[in-house]
Amino acid sequence: MLETLNQKANNLPQLPGVYIMLDAEGQVIYVGKAKKLKNRVTSYFRGEHLPKVAAMVEKVADFNVIVASSEFEALILENSLIKKHMPHYNILLKDDKGYPFIRVDMRKPYPVMTIASRAEKDGALYLGPFGGRGTSKEIITTIEKALLLPDCSRVFPRDIGKARPCLNHHMGVCAGWCMAGPSQADYYKTMEEALLILQGKSGELVSQLREKMEQAAEELRFERAAEIRDRLRAVENLANKQRVIATAYADTDAIGFFRGARSCFVVLHFVNGDLSGKDVEMLDEPLEDDGEAISALVRQYYAAARGAWPRLILLPCELEDAEAVSEMFTEQAGRRVYVETPKRGDRARLTEAAVINAREEIQRRTTQAQRRSKTLELLQKLLELEAFPARIEAFDISNLKDSGIVAAMTVHQDGKPLKRDYRKFRITDLQAQDDYASMRQAVYRRFKHYADGDEKFAPLPDLLLIDGGAEHAAVAKEAANSLGIDVPIYGMVKDDRHRTRALITPEGREIGISGNQAIFSMIGNIQEETHRSAIEYQRSLRTEAYGSSLDKISGVGPKRRDELIKAFKSVKAISAASLEQLEAVIPRSTAKAVYDYYREEEHK
Repeated sequence: MLETLNQKANNLPQLPGVYIMLDAEGQVIYVGKAKKLKNRVTSYFRGEHLPKVAAMVEKVADFNVIVASSEFEALILENSLIKKHMPHYNILLKDDKGYPFIRVDMRKPYPVMTIASRAEKDGALYLGPFGGRGTSKEIITTIEKALLLPDCSRVFPRDIGKARPCLNHHMGVCAGWCMAGPSQADYYKTMEEALLILQGKSGELVSQLREKMEQAAEELRFERAAEIRDRLRAVENLANKQRVIATAYADTDAIGFFRGARSCFVVLHFVNGDLSGKDVEMLDEPLEDDGEAISALVRQYYAAARGAWPRLILLPCELEDAEAVSEMFTEQAGRRVYVETPKRGDRARLTEAAVINAREEIQRRTTQAQRRSKTLELLQKLLELEAFPARIEAFDISNLKDSGIVAAMTVHQDGKPLKRDYRKFRITDLQAQDDYASMRQAVYRRFKHYADGDEKFAPLPDLLLIDGGAEHAAVAKEAANSLGIDVPIYGMVKDDRHRTRALITPEGREIGISGNQAIFSMIGNIQEETHRSAIEYQRSLRTEAYGSSLDKISGVGPKRRDELIKAFKSVKAISAASLEQLEAVIPRSTAKAVYDYYREEEHK
């Protein structure tokens, strides 16, 4: 089947367009776009793929393509087909989020302000759209407090007079509409005032209120004049926020995306540099890489914007189709919409904040055990392991020139360190420093203990990680195989900042892990823990050797011994130190005992 599909793909043109993957029943399971159809589509039917891509390819029985006149046209077409077919393997926003409206149905006797995702043809008024749900909620709350409207769950007129007014009435932020006093007509007039504010007509409302206040004062209705004065002041305060309400959609949106136990897409809305709203969408692991996933998500997200577009959209990574996306948004908005990937400065910090928000949402919505389990599941798929990597063992070598060579083995069970199963090895019978021979010996001895029935070295690991490259992994595999043991073995390849950037097979096939932060962090922590364990073991042996003479001195316990070794590095340096130098490190009496001991040793 793959060969047939590959032959068909090889006949495609090197032109932009859209490809549509179909299953055996003719259902659309994936839609993608390409600058060059032949290159992109043939890539699915040859070589190895990540597990999710491989799962999709296995279900492909046929495909269709639509040639486009440009990459931009392909982008528009892809968007339309995804929306129409909602393919299983495409990354899809579950909710129709974006910029919401404030809905008011003035046909009801007691209208209320609510948030609506879209404007419906239901006879109600839809104001906006506004910057985000956070902004919309803040606008409603501010207007309710300013105009003394209720924000409770009571339904009018049903609940009027049925209970005592709530705390808001006593605090002076609600007129007590649940009591029998205020009339329906007064409520309706107040809602009309709210509509003027929402429509950006605060100035008109201020003029009306000032006129009413002056009229009440002329008629000597001073209590009524005072009530109108208080409302006038509240509306004038609202006018200071009129800029936010009248131009409520964000001038900048920062996009965040993070892959962890799940994936998370975040949009932060900023108005004049101030955060005004946040939208979050939790997703399963996308089939696409980060750039393609973000491109698909922002296009779906702003398709729901309904005319409310930011001036600037900031992305956390470069998009291949960034220019086409910007052109698409500009055409839909009817004005220029800029799409950028900032590298430094304030704008870069906004995207960093969005990515941090995405990461924290994943942390907040999943337990540690769930995150570890999901990360191990993703690692299993990435490495195509037959068994779930519940038990991961890792080896590292530490040496001091040609002597004191040691190896450490750490164990992580279900993603957590299992320190009781850590093992340490002194490397013996080597005439000179040799990392490969040291690793071969350590791994051989670990599996030899198991082969001999030593329960302290059971069970076998589901995955063995070696600190080093393909050669280190190869000698580890050779050692295991010599005992008839076959476990998955990978080397941990570091970048120039000494972080594990990839895993590598004994045959030299490298698998990048930096694309998934959860896997990158887990493997990095394992590598660091194993390195720490090896270094600590070597230091303990050195301390043991150094301590042979220091332990004979009265007043020098483990703490003082470690302080001296840390400061002077060797017993020879300690024995040669002056009394003043010793006193700078340890108490005077102890320093005198050390100084006298080595002076007496010199005269023996």
